[in-house]
Amino acid sequence: MTYQETIDYLYSLLPVFHRDGEKAFKGDLSNILKISSYLGNPHLKFKTIHVAGTNGKGSTSHYLSAILQSAGYKTGLYTSPHLKEYTERFRINGVSIQKANIISFVQEHKDFIEKLKPSFFELSVGIAFDFFANEKVDIAVIEVGLGGRLDSTNIITPQLSVITNIGFDHVNILGDTLPKIASEKAGIIKPKVPVVISEYNEETKPVFLEKAQSTDSEIYFATEKLKVIEKENQSTKLIVDVYSVDGTEETLLYKDLSSQLIGKYQLKNIAGVIQSIEVLNKIGFKISNEALKNGISNVVDLTGLKGRWQILSASPLTICDTGHNEHGIKSVLAQISRLQVKKKYFILGFVKDKNVDEILELFPKDGIYCFCQPENPRFMPVENLMKIAKSHGLSGYSILRVNDALKFVTNLAQNDDFIYVGGSTYVVAELDNI
Repeated sequence: MTYQETIDYLYSLLPVFHRDGEKAFKGDLSNILKISSYLGNPHLKFKTIHVAGTNGKGSTSHYLSAILQSAGYKTGLYTSPHLKEYTERFRINGVSIQKANIISFVQEHKDFIEKLKPSFFELSVGIAFDFFANEKVDIAVIEVGLGGRLDSTNIITPQLSVITNIGFDHVNILGDTLPKIASEKAGIIKPKVPVVISEYNEETKPVFLEKAQSTDSEIYFATEKLKVIEKENQSTKLIVDVYSVDGTEETLLYKDLSSQLIGKYQLKNIAGVIQSIEVLNKIGFKISNEALKNGISNVVDLTGLKGRWQILSASPLTICDTGHNEHGIKSVLAQISRLQVKKKYFILGFVKDKNVDEILELFPKDGIYCFCQPENPRFMPVENLMKIAKSHGLSGYSILRVNDALKFVTNLAQNDDFIYVGGSTYVVAELDNI
């Protein structure tokens, strides 16, 4: 089989979340345990860091990977979903797995795959663990796919667990309250394994504390120990000062720390990442301040991260962002509100299992909108989206495909205007120039 035939074969055979939604989420670890046992338990052959959270887990995973690379560790990175190419999910020191590896894995294990018929995600986790073990990585950063407790990645016992934040997403699977969702995310906390919480609130903190106490895990609330102050937010970098906090005492740790990820929402992610590095050093890793600075300032170049406040054009300023739930989009809109621009254009598309009513209520009424739909089986039809938008006082144009919408809006906009593309990861993924 060719690479494309291999991917088509897997998509046709296995439940896929982007197509089937929650039906593709099995809700137990039996399949991944069978896969791992069949492959010789590769997840036991290398060290890991486990990252969960509603938003920020992708950025945090890439930050950590970039820092570990900079410190000289051969670093695996498993993330999902991919934007352009399936191979993006599996990286070592920023380099994606070869397509030939995917082909050979599927061909070698075809009979087993057809007999078990795991979900696409379960098989992907198996591929990741097998790849990292075969390549003898020093450590791998493993991003949770959905939730935590019952996510297929949750068979690892990591060196460190990281939980970025808790918000409402996938409520049909994870629960309809923040404590319920936090409990699912906290499922990645393992006995005697330290855990860093990047962000919390009064509803979620008790959940994390209770879980950490039950597993005898040392817990670190990053924003209680670190203060990250934004100094400058340019189109290509975010500059911050980082202080260590001890009661009323504040000590400058990093001055003019530069981040290649520039959304204001990265401030809490950066706190969580720096706290994580401190914990890793405490348990025996050797990660210098220089490695931390280099990893954060070159995270995109080192890991190939796409879609996080990514600039598509400087004139007019055009960005895309994969924020796709209320919490994520609220953070993006806070960043947009600070821009010194004239008109603001929004190109939006969604999948139908999101609470689009609540999300659209967040958008500014004076924006100019162009609605589209992703080429995804779970897409929200653009005519439905237009109706919902109108009920929230948002009106504009309707153009089916995102690239056509971007061309249209770019022709409308002046150089001092602003264009945003988002609403769904799948909309961003279809952009030609990402």
